[in-house]
Amino acid sequence: MPETSLAKVLRARGLRMTPQRQLVLDAVRQLGHGTPEQVHAVVQQTADSVNITTIYRSLELLEELGLVTHTHLSHGAPTYHPAGGHPHIHLVCRGCGTVEEEDPAVLRPVTEQLAAQRGFLVDVSHVSLFGLCASCGAPA
Repeated sequence: MPETSLAKVLRARGLRMTPQRQLVLDAVRQLGHGTPEQVHAVVQQTADSVNITTIYRSLELLEELGLVTHTHLSHGAPTYHPAGGHPHIHLVCRGCGTVEEEDPAVLRPVTEQLAAQRGFLVDVSHVSLFGLCASCGAPA
């Protein structure tokens, strides 16, 4: 979604466009995947008066508007990323903390089996798999 469309989306919902909302959306796009604290750090590089509460409220609104989405990559804060991109699952390294994206097709056999046996439809947009990346899992 083009950056200029944020104002249109907000106006269509009767909401005001604010610089803080644009900065938060820009930070999420820049980070690719970011916690509210990471988004806050990026926003503060441009506007150091924006507080963490504004970040959380903006992220909630942007998610409600369908511009960002979140997933839980650990026991901590959710991680936000731009919505509307290619669907993906998250591979989270417990060693170094890197997050990689993978095509959800790798889970197709599991999701099809759950659908067939239990009628359960998996929302792969919120799937995170934890383990060790190639660097951390390599024998020393």
